[in-house]
Amino acid sequence: MVEFEEIYKEYFREVYYYLCSLCADTNLCEDIAQETFYKALKNIERFDGKKDIRAWLFTIAKNNYISYLRKNRKNIQLEKDIIYESDIGDKLSDRESALKLYEILHKLREPYKEVFSLRVFGELSFENIGKLFGKSAGWARVTYYRAKMMIIKETENNDG
Repeated sequence: MVEFEEIYKEYFREVYYYLCSLCADTNLCEDIAQETFYKALKNIERFDGKKDIRAWLFTIAKNNYISYLRKNRKNIQLEKDIIYESDIGDKLSDRESALKLYEILHKLREPYKEVFSLRVFGELSFENIGKLFGKSAGWARVTYYRAKMMIIKETENNDG
């Protein structure tokens, strides 16, 4: 088994960025990411190695975020400072376009929002995304494609 410190060093940033795709409060994302690794360390014996460790960490992070929302019942708005590169391409060329993209992503219904985020920000394979949802890689591929088309359609509607 890899030392937990190595897991933390390798995956903290990815978990943090995944949380940023769900929530715009960067301080909250960092807190939840820290909590994610605390819970992962506490429960590392439960990780059987059958899943990708990144998918396991993302699941913990998502559950921590959902718990936070339930406890605080807050709507977290997107911040202008969060910019990532994705295959949406030109839409992320400046901060204003990136903000519009994140507003659209934030409004997507599940599972489209999460599948898109896992693929683009988490850089998970379709196989791993499918496993995370208990579905096939084909399901993940189709769900991602549909989310991407919804985002493209909405950006075109906003531009026009």
